[in-house]
Amino acid sequence: MKITPLILEKSIQAANDVIELYAEEVAELDREIGDGDHVINIQRGLKVLTEQAAETSQLEWPAAWKKIGLTCMSKIGGASGSLFGTLFVAMAKEGKGGTTSFAEAFAAGVEAMKSRGKSDAGEKTMLDVLIPVAIVLQENSAEDSLSDLLIKVKETAVLGMQSTENMLAKKGRASFLEERSLGHIDAGARSSQLMICAIADVLLQECAG
Repeated sequence: MKITPLILEKSIQAANDVIELYAEEVAELDREIGDGDHVINIQRGLKVLTEQAAETSQLEWPAAWKKIGLTCMSKIGGASGSLFGTLFVAMAKEGKGGTTSFAEAFAAGVEAMKSRGKSDAGEKTMLDVLIPVAIVLQENSAEDSLSDLLIKVKETAVLGMQSTENMLAKKGRASFLEERSLGHIDAGARSSQLMICAIADVLLQECAG
């Protein structure tokens, strides 16, 4: 399947639509153990990305990732804006030259996020979704079809999100709650999972078409 400009537009729109659909759920998760503004910040950034989607989709992939990253940094704000911005800017740097696979670029972006946030898997953050997804992409077998890989990505993202429920928060405001952070799904993990699954569904539809 060729990744066309239209698919990028559809992917950005799908991420925006799914966050709109689950906005109240994500907001409630954040109110339980966080600042309560996570979904508002994400919505703000996605609105701008959606408005820019037609223009962004005409760029080469590294340039498109860079534009998305800079928009995240300037429009989302807060920790999420910095982290998502870092993800895409690092992907752009890794992908410059056109010889890097998406899996390699995504893994580099996730590593940059880990460094920027001084965090890792197991600390009840969006990384508990992004790190396992990066691993699945890198470990993809040549025998697997794109459809099979996308299904694995979706399953991995969901499991990663669900795993945060029984984790002790070690980053952000939630970390101040200590034991009281147990029993709650991390809002960043949930929003990341929702967007990854929505984009995977766009690609699955293209495969089927």
